[in-house]
Formats: sequence, C-alpha cells, structure tokens
Amino acid sequence: MSHAAPNSASPAPDLHWSPLWSADLAPVPVEQRTWTTYNFAALWMGMAHCLPTYMLAGGLVAQGMNWWQALLTIGLGNLIVLVPILLNAHPGTKYGIPFPVLARASFGTTGANVPAIARAIVACGWFGIQTYLGGEAMRVFLVAVWPAFATLGGDASVMGLSVPSAICFGFFWLVNIGIILVGMNALKHFENWAAPLLMVLALWLLVWLVMRAGDFGPTFHDSSKFDSFGAFWKVFVPSLTGMIGFWATLSLNIPDFTRYGKGQREQAWGQALGLPTTMIAFSAMAVVITSAAQGLLKGVDPGELWDPMKVLSFVTSAAAPPGMDGPVIAGDAARLLVALIALVGVAAATISTNIAANIVSPANDFANIAPRRISFRAGAVITGVIGILIMPWRLLASADTYIFEWLVGYSALLGPIAGIMIADYWFLRRKELDVSDLYRHDGRYGRINWMAMAALVVGVAPNVPGFLAAVKVMEVSPIWSDLYPYAWFTGFIVSAVVYLAAMRVSGAKA
Repeated sequence: MSHAAPNSASPAPDLHWSPLWSADLAPVPVEQRTWTTYNFAALWMGMAHCLPTYMLAGGLVAQGMNWWQALLTIGLGNLIVLVPILLNAHPGTKYGIPFPVLARASFGTTGANVPAIARAIVACGWFGIQTYLGGEAMRVFLVAVWPAFATLGGDASVMGLSVPSAICFGFFWLVNIGIILVGMNALKHFENWAAPLLMVLALWLLVWLVMRAGDFGPTFHDSSKFDSFGAFWKVFVPSLTGMIGFWATLSLNIPDFTRYGKGQREQAWGQALGLPTTMIAFSAMAVVITSAAQGLLKGVDPGELWDPMKVLSFVTSAAAPPGMDGPVIAGDAARLLVALIALVGVAAATISTNIAANIVSPANDFANIAPRRISFRAGAVITGVIGILIMPWRLLASADTYIFEWLVGYSALLGPIAGIMIADYWFLRRKELDVSDLYRHDGRYGRINWMAMAALVVGVAPNVPGFLAAVKVMEVSPIWSDLYPYAWFTGFIVSAVVYLAAMRVSGAKA
C-alpha cells in the first residue's frame, strides 16, 4: 500500500476493511468539510459562554485578586492555550481525522487509547459539572414557580444530591444526550443561534444587577488583597495553570471539530477570533455580575457569590436574604420572569458547551477502543453514565477545589499528552501523515509506541506528589508543592523533549 500522505484535496482512502475504521472515526470527505470562520467562532462563543467560565473569574476574585488581575490572568491563560489548540487543529483540517485517530501517529494504533481515555475521563467530569449546573438553574426556576418543590423528598438524598436537585440533574442529562444523538450538523446549527443569544442574555443580567445594586459593586472599589508581589505570585501561577487547564481538554481533541473545516484559514481565524476575545469578554461580565451581586446582597458571605447558582437562588427567592428586610425582587411575577430568563440563558449555555466540549470528544475516544462495536452514539451514552458516577457536584465544593485541585490537577495529565502529539506532528513527522496506516495495526505507526508511553510517564511523574498534597492525601516535600502550580507547563515541555530525544536516539522513522 502506498505511504504517500494525502493533501487536503485528496479523496479519503477506502478503509472499510480495517478493524480500526468506523464511520464515526473515518476521515471526513472533502465535500463534507463545510465549517466556515463563523462556525468556528460561534463554536467557541457557545463553549465559552458557560457557568464554569463565570466561576473562573468569580473564583479568582474569591482567592483575593482584584478585577484587573483576574482578567489579566484569564486573558493570558487563553492566549497561551490557543497555541497548542491551533497546532493540534492543523492535522484535523488537513486530513479530516478526529483526535483519537491523530493520537495513533504518536502513541500507536493501540497505544492511542491511553491519551484518548485520559481525555475522555476528564470530559466526563466536565459533562457532569455542566449538567449539574444546568439542572440547578432548572431547580431555581421551579422553586420560583412552585416553592414547595424546594422541600420535595425532605432530607432524602441521591448520591449526595437533594431530591429536587437529582430530578433536575436527571432531566438535563436526558436533554444533553438526546441532542447529541441527532448528529454533528445539529450541533453546528445550534451553535449558530445559541452564541448570539447567550451574549444578549448575559448583558441583560449584567445591566439588571448593576441597576438594582446602584453601581458596579465592591470588587471595582477594593484593591488587591495581596500585600506583596510574592503573595500575588503564589496565587497567580496556579491560577494561570488553571486557566490553561480549562481548555487543555480542547487543545487535544480540537481535531474532532476542525476535521469539518473548509480550510486552515477558516479554522485558525475562527478560533483566534472566537476563543480569547469571548473568554475575556464573558469573564469581564462575570466579574461585574459577581461584584454587583456582592453590593446588592451585602449580608451574604462574599465567598458564596462566586457560584452563580447561589446568586440566582438569593435573587429569585421569595424569602429575604441575610441582611435584607425583604426579597430582592418584590412580586411573584417579576421573580418568575427573572428565573425564567436565567433558566433560558443557563440552559442554552450548558447545552451548547456540554455537547461541543464534553460529549463529542469522549464519544469518539470510547469508540476508538473498539470501532466496530462502540459507535459514536454509544460513546456518548457511556460519557453520560460516567459523568453521573463522578458525582461532579463535589468538584464545585469551593473555588479552591474547583481551580487548584480540579483544573490544575488534570492539566498535569493533559499537558504531557499535548506536548507529545505536537512534537510528533510538527517536529518529527513535519506535518506528513499516512492516513491509511493510521487504520492499520501493521503499518508504520505500530500498535504501541513505547517512546511515547515513557515520555508521558516522565512528564506526569514530577506533578504527582504535588497533586497528592493538594488533595490532602499525603504530605510531601515543599519542592513538590512549589513545582505543582506549573503542572501543565512542566508536563508539556518535559514530555515533548523526552519524546523527541527518545525517538531520534532510537532511530525511529517518521
């Protein structure tokens, strides 16, 4: 079989004979690559306009940053992570292949399951988080309409959730899974209308809270809580790593989307215009909304207001929040209207982000384990089930847990994978892949590339002690705790260097 690498205009090879081929993992034919610059920009707008983005900014303020320090951290983190996103996006558009197939080039046709499943498990956690937050928005709305719903089930709980929260979580779970089963074209059309709607609703909430509070709130009047640069740096570095970790997931599986792009210009410009600008803009809105909420809800612990669902609960409650003589909104009809608008905004944000960022990739990744037996739709259902078992509400226990344990923690695993894949495609293979061999166990890529496996272990290992200390499993030497905040950076660089050195020393052929 020829080893000539096809270009973007070449017809997809016939790979139906391969046990590694399935319709879901097959290269996308050129005529079906229809996504434009706007489609990619809208994709990022839809994914960035979500409650976890809101909670990033609110969480940084809760950790002691002022408004401009929080936005600087978020902006810089997103500019940095845009680089590996664009680098890994290129082969998706050039060859029409998804992430788990691309990973076969560096890890081997069987070994690719290691990075694919690692990425998939993280996505399952995010799927659960988004579904939980969407369900909570629904719970807030139902309580505004039917106050007795809040006490349904009494003190009973389901996996740590109250009965009302469990019911709403289950409903949103079904909605998310149901939409993705329709297919990728439905996703493109959903993103096209969801992205502008989310911006309008976020602006509406911002204006309403600022007008109700009377100004932008204390965050814009208070100075930073750090008394020295050293104190700021200790929070800034893990926060920056957390910002990168936020989209480190997409930096791996972005080929799942760019495989549908018309060309490199469309995908690159769409992502460059869509990701940093949207994250900064929406984070700025989140800072204003959080600050205005603090000004309005003066009797509420500010540490609670980084969570938008708690803000909504206080605002739409018929009872008076702490420190206030009456409810925030007088009149049942007005409270119902605010709750309804919030539900629409949160639901659109949750579904848009969840489907694009947290179902498409793991569905492909699980399908990659046994392409002939596990379809994309089956992979989506597996993702949903694991998303429940992870009990994601525990990951949102506090801003500290969300940023420093969850985001930084998994970046220690995903950073090395990104380093290996980018080093392989751009430096070792010089952007040339044999698509047919990506679907052959006996091709040039082999079943398992032990050099990639070793580089992955070496890249992850230095951050394991710091992670165990962060989650309070064990105490370690301060040197490991000091290294841990740089988890994504150290893992990315170490694994990339070790991989290239090992491949060249071994004489492995590209």
